[in-house]
Amino acid sequence: MDSRVMAETRNVQTCGNAWGPTATGEGICFRIWAPAEKYVTLRLSYDHVMTAVGDGWFEVIIEGQPFGSAYGFVLSDGRVVADPASRQQVSDVSGLSVLTDPRSYQWQDGDWLGRPWHETIIYELHIGTFTQEGTFQAAAGKLKRLADLGFTAIELMPVAHFPGDRGWGYDGVLQYAPHSAYGTPDDFKAFVDLAHGLGLMVFLDVVYNHFGPVGNFLGRYAPSFFREGKENDWGAQIAFEEEPVRRFFIDNALYWLEEFHLDGLRFDAIHELKDDSKPHIVEELSTIIRARITGRHVHLVTENPPNGTDLMASGLFNGDWNDAFHHVIHVIATGENTGLFEDFRDAPFDKLRKVLSEGYLEAGESIVGKPLPPGASLPPVAFVHFLQNHDQVGNRALGDRLHMTIDEQLHRVLTTTLLLSPQIPLLFMGDCHKATTAFHFFSDYEGEIADAIRENRVPQAENFGGFPGGSSPADIPDPNVGTTFTSSKLDWSQAETEQGREWSSWLQRLLYLRRDKIVPHLSSAKGYAATLLKAPEECVFVDWTLGERVLQLRLNLSARDVTLEGPLGARIWVEPKATSSESLRARSVQVFWLQSNWL
Repeated sequence: MDSRVMAETRNVQTCGNAWGPTATGEGICFRIWAPAEKYVTLRLSYDHVMTAVGDGWFEVIIEGQPFGSAYGFVLSDGRVVADPASRQQVSDVSGLSVLTDPRSYQWQDGDWLGRPWHETIIYELHIGTFTQEGTFQAAAGKLKRLADLGFTAIELMPVAHFPGDRGWGYDGVLQYAPHSAYGTPDDFKAFVDLAHGLGLMVFLDVVYNHFGPVGNFLGRYAPSFFREGKENDWGAQIAFEEEPVRRFFIDNALYWLEEFHLDGLRFDAIHELKDDSKPHIVEELSTIIRARITGRHVHLVTENPPNGTDLMASGLFNGDWNDAFHHVIHVIATGENTGLFEDFRDAPFDKLRKVLSEGYLEAGESIVGKPLPPGASLPPVAFVHFLQNHDQVGNRALGDRLHMTIDEQLHRVLTTTLLLSPQIPLLFMGDCHKATTAFHFFSDYEGEIADAIRENRVPQAENFGGFPGGSSPADIPDPNVGTTFTSSKLDWSQAETEQGREWSSWLQRLLYLRRDKIVPHLSSAKGYAATLLKAPEECVFVDWTLGERVLQLRLNLSARDVTLEGPLGARIWVEPKATSSESLRARSVQVFWLQSNWL
């Protein structure tokens, strides 16, 4: 063995249970959980033998603070792997990690306490395609535009380092490292800092249900990180019953919220977080976050297809993405009723009425084993609604957006319904100026994985509306070709066209109306807030009680005018413009406050 290695060897006591490099009184402690390894070496300038400290952990303390240095771990067979809790990579996921200084960024948001949940108006974006540059720095340059329009929250698709240079981010491998294609950790912090200065919250989508298929070596040196022989739709199930595994993800959530000052997290597909422990990992994550971060608003959101009301009713989470709203609106607006939309083809207006008044369309299922109150018992702000998001656009055959499929008037009516209903609204990037650029599914793989992804695009397209406009499977762009990615980048010159400016101005008026007239009363909305009224066919009439006020939506998606009957309050919006509040034109919407002297 090299004498230099021996000279650096020491008897290391435990440095705590955190993943990743941590500062101690003696220097930097490097740690890795590698229960399948007999010995592990830290490669940092030269090799340092690590000490086994029990339970599969290896540690070594390096004196001084060599920030900016590249490092990795050498396994027993000589393979060098990145730190699974790497904060930054030199290049790709299979390369070396970079030792970063968590104190290097000088924050300017000391007075920022966030915003309450009911003020949330979300703009979802993908850093790599939001601008031509595809970086945190470039995206930061667009934040003022979004704040001026009236958005209050940015939700980023996952930024955790994934294989290759381009991808949606849902195949992340290094959960602590912002992808190097987007910039440095400090670039990300500067993005968040600027957003806070503009009054914008920043949420991050995190994926804790699987790892990407390339560059993840955990199964090699820590096979118990995964459930043996058990998989979900994307890969091996994660063994949350193991304490180091549990700690990995709890630490990760806290890392994003604390070190990056994020205002919230959106947890992807939590029904695939299988855990036999008590408490369930989903419950423990929220409980620890709530106890640890106090004094500012932190919002936790789920993507929970089983529709478990218990997570919101117990206060563990603020809200859930409610796909049912999108699906039933999509069926009504487009006539597409196959794949995901097949369950919404029958009596779609009855389904829309239920979604707007009760939240979930179907009865729920608890993930954590708690009692399930009815969906209607939750306040409206427990549900995040959208006309489209990254999934609903990017999984389509051609990546086309809703407004490219339906006519202008219908699109305005549906947008009004989304933004002036009391649920939390989400718009997808480009919706601020009605972008016509497609948003495709893209990735950066080769070989068998690339073939599998390419082949999967056909059933995905069939599931998300089929092949519009006479297109066929041959028209689906290859996800792994670079032009599929570059053609998905927003063209911001469209925002400066007459049509783009007009739409942005119209949208801004809606968002300001929501901010000024509706949002102040949303915190007063309790469960069972909605009252459905009898309505003509293809119409939805619903009242929501918001404290002492009643918000009234009158939506007519039929081809005929219908009569409105009282009591109706002061009308605050009509789309398209009409002179009378006594009738509801074909394909129109009107919104009222019940108190006529309110305005």
